[in-house]
Amino acid sequence: MKIAFVGKGGSGKTTLSSLFIRHLATTGAPVVAIDADINQHLGVALGLDEAEAAALPAMGDRLPLIKDYLRGSNPRITSAETMIKTTPPGEGSRLLRVRENNPIYDACAREVQLDDGAVRLMVTGPFTDADLGVACYHSKTGAVELYLNHLVDGRDEYVVVDMTAGSDSFASGMFTRFDMTFLVAEPTRKGISVYRQYKEYARDFGVALRVVGNKVQGQDDLDFLRAEVGDDLLVTVGHSDWVRAMEKGRPPRFALLEDTNRRALRTLQDAADATYEQRDWQRYTQQMVHFHLKNAASWGNERTGADLAAQVDPGFVLGEGVAAPA
Repeated sequence: MKIAFVGKGGSGKTTLSSLFIRHLATTGAPVVAIDADINQHLGVALGLDEAEAAALPAMGDRLPLIKDYLRGSNPRITSAETMIKTTPPGEGSRLLRVRENNPIYDACAREVQLDDGAVRLMVTGPFTDADLGVACYHSKTGAVELYLNHLVDGRDEYVVVDMTAGSDSFASGMFTRFDMTFLVAEPTRKGISVYRQYKEYARDFGVALRVVGNKVQGQDDLDFLRAEVGDDLLVTVGHSDWVRAMEKGRPPRFALLEDTNRRALRTLQDAADATYEQRDWQRYTQQMVHFHLKNAASWGNERTGADLAAQVDPGFVLGEGVAAPA
């Protein structure tokens, strides 16, 4: 299952995504965690110290390796240099699994030990001084989009992505790559503004969107969220002494997280798991192609000097039954 956490800056989405990742680890399920936020804080939220988090290999720096591996023997992709962030897989492309070992995980993922298990963590990498004025952050998140485009994930397997804040993720087609998107919203007018943007954009693409109310302190906060987001409100999270200790760098054992918040995390998992039966790999593949053709016409053809529409394999549909190339 592919799961995104989104929300405005400061809403608590990184904290909640890290709690959800910890919760999934307690179930024994395989988990790939990805920090795709311009502010790279997920590693620290999962218990790494600042030096360990800073030393994580950046996916954005390994884009040539990622492209070369994924294109495999696909005859429609003549070189890694002609691949862009939206390039879809086709016959001969290498597909990725959550549980496997492969050169991309070897180069980009690091195992993070948690109280009750371990997860693979990948990061896009920070926005550096060298990027100022010459690059946008989506040049880094393009590595994540390629990863998701080539991923074949199954039931009880999880990829959890901490996305960029606000509505920045709509600058690419990556917002359509998820089985479930959890939007973290505070009970304020600013807190729900991103929800309204996401709801509008997501409506035309069948994006499953549920709201997680954060920093909810009483009935008035709850009533406000219910009035503003209606049935999209899935669950709320209140004050947590465990989270306060984690933010100070001294997290207790995860088993000591408050019962109400543990139940909230289970509700998130149940909501994500329920989307499995509604998966539509045909539509998923068509959306990949849709955004690839848009990007090709807008900038990709000019930048690569190739007709990127020719990369589309019209007979290919990504799905759990697709065999990996020999």
